[in-house]
Amino acid sequence: MGDSGGPGTVTGRLPRTRAAWAARLERLVRENRFTISVFFPLNGIVLLLASAESVLPPAVAFNGLLILLGTAVMRSPLAVGLLRVTDRRAATGVALLTLYSYAIEYVGVHTGRPYGEFFYGVDLGPIVAGVPLGLPVFFIPLVMNAYLLCLLLLGDRAASTAVRLLVVIATVVTMDVVLDPGAVALGFWVYPDGGAFYGVPLSNYAGWVLSATVAVAALDWGYDRELLRDRLDECEFLLDDLVSFVILWGGINAWFGNWLPVCVAGLLGVGLLRTDRFDAPTKGVPWRSESDAESSTPSDSPSSER
Repeated sequence: MGDSGGPGTVTGRLPRTRAAWAARLERLVRENRFTISVFFPLNGIVLLLASAESVLPPAVAFNGLLILLGTAVMRSPLAVGLLRVTDRRAATGVALLTLYSYAIEYVGVHTGRPYGEFFYGVDLGPIVAGVPLGLPVFFIPLVMNAYLLCLLLLGDRAASTAVRLLVVIATVVTMDVVLDPGAVALGFWVYPDGGAFYGVPLSNYAGWVLSATVAVAALDWGYDRELLRDRLDECEFLLDDLVSFVILWGGINAWFGNWLPVCVAGLLGVGLLRTDRFDAPTKGVPWRSESDAESSTPSDSPSSER
């Protein structure tokens, strides 16, 4: 009787090298771009708004594990796309930034500095010492998305360290202009004293200037800029997470009538359009023919690693 596929067979089919794992994961993301980058944020809008409006049962409404899982799925194009260019130095930069994000959030939760006094109003997954364990999943990709978008928009001007860092820091803070009003409207976090900008205090943005500066410097130190630029040319889905961000938080802010954050989300969308990255990813969409899908799919051949 033939082998029906035991544990040894399954193990034999698993990739054996980092490049093979990267190729397998890239293929998985590429074949599900529309689901990850469009369906998930649209579904997120519905579930989050239904939670905020008390339509869902308590067991499902603002379920922290579902929020963390959905966020991780939307982050997957970025994480997978960066695998080939994440060497030890880059991983060290990300690790240091992870430690910083936990430390500054702990200080913020317990002292009100530098963001202003706030507390979490919604379960965002497991909490340790008042800080969500999933915090790096929420924070670090925002910075990397801003960094990658600015590399494309700046072109040759990105060679100037001062120009590159200042523009990326400004873009990270701009993304928080979209994120925080929507999150406050949902009740993700609460500023007891309110704030001048859709319930968000201006001190929050001063804090984000600090955190954005640290984060951008860490990623700029860790990653090779030229390799990132080449990777952007090779990997068409590398900024799909930013597409999800624009859809999700633009939609949530629109529901609550936060029109200035909606306009800022639109500007980020324009930036994606200018770089041909806001193409409403359609790989795997049922109305596309198989021949069209195959003709638009880049090669899976691995690029050189550092």
